[in-house]
Amino acid sequence: MSIARLENAGKEYRMGDQTIVALQPTTLEFREGELTLIIGPSGSGKTTLLSLIGCVIYPSEGELWVDGNHINRMKPAALANLRLNTIGFVFQNFNLLSPLTAEDNVAMPLRMQGVRPSEIRLRVHAALEMVGMVDRKRNLPKQLSGGQQQRIAIARALVTNPKIILCDEPTASLDKNSMFVVMEELRQLADEGKAVAVVTHDPRLKPYAHRLIEVENGFAREIENFQQKEQNL
Repeated sequence: MSIARLENAGKEYRMGDQTIVALQPTTLEFREGELTLIIGPSGSGKTTLLSLIGCVIYPSEGELWVDGNHINRMKPAALANLRLNTIGFVFQNFNLLSPLTAEDNVAMPLRMQGVRPSEIRLRVHAALEMVGMVDRKRNLPKQLSGGQQQRIAIARALVTNPKIILCDEPTASLDKNSMFVVMEELRQLADEGKAVAVVTHDPRLKPYAHRLIEVENGFAREIENFQQKEQNL
């Protein structure tokens, strides 16, 4: 089932009398039960594509739907509510709040939703258990390794039970072993029914993907049957 859909959606920015095209008109969809890898060099438009489906920015042209909502027509407050309740974000630099423990970082989105404290405790424990970090719940971010911080960030993204999880270079700051652990967890989430989109420039992540989208110079295109092509090399 489609959770996000772009129809000739593009993004451009005006700087003085110049127009910078960050993403050319693009038609794509992101579906539940799939890990979609968005790959390409720095500055190619990958993060712009992720920001569109994450409802962080509006398209300059074309149409965008997320979870059945026509994003073009939504006001900023409604868009913020959609992000909070439907989308989980995992960032390259983790974006954990340094004064808070791991469990308090994971609990933050639920507090923003106004969830009861008793339910918060249960859901935070379940999210930490899913990423194998219950034993680290009292630790501050500075007491955790990069891989552990990223797994806490994944738990925070999961705790609201979002329909789509968006990851911007989630393994760029990790060592090889941590990278494999994080990608296995993200792939498992997709296999269990979540829509997962991962932006990266690292071709080593391709084996974890169901689908591959390449972005270059603002043009995004899906690579059909890329797994078969990889196996034949």
